Amino acid sequence: MRSAARVLLPLAAAGLSAALAAGLAAAPAAASVSSASPVASVVSATSVASAAETWKWGPTASSDTKGWANGYVRSGSSGLRIVGDLYDAGGARTCSWVKIKWLTDRGKYRTAAYRNCSQSTPRTFTVNAGYMLLAKAMVCRGGTTRITGKCSRWERVWTQGG
Repeated sequence: MRSAARVLLPLAAAGLSAALAAGLAAAPAAASVSSASPVASVVSATSVASAAETWKWGPTASSDTKGWANGYVRSGSSGLRIVGDLYDAGGARTCSWVKIKWLTDRGKYRTAAYRNCSQSTPRTFTVNAGYMLLAKAMVCRGGTTRITGKCSRWERVWTQGG
């Protein structure tokens, strides 16, 4: 009986919980009310089970607050993906940089850096970090080729276990 209750659990969401409480006597009548309802509940239960988890991070700003970044970390079938937007509010010939550092499940640190020199549009960046233990981000100011300074401290983007 216990395994039968597990099988009928998705059907209970479709409006058959009253039928289960009455000892399955009213199950045929409740099931014939709507033929599309059980199908829709099965599809929604499947999509919820396969939905990716998402954690938001930021905003993280440079020390002069002329550059900042925010975004989210999403889980997927091949590990974790860090996605974010980098904003620049600096002057002429300056850029905002974001540096992402993450610790892999094999104990090695990896880094990625992205720049944005446009004050009118944010730059979207994506890091396929795979299976990682933690990730940190730092926003800096710089030129078109390298970071020159005015960095924020390393801020936690994601850690395993919270």
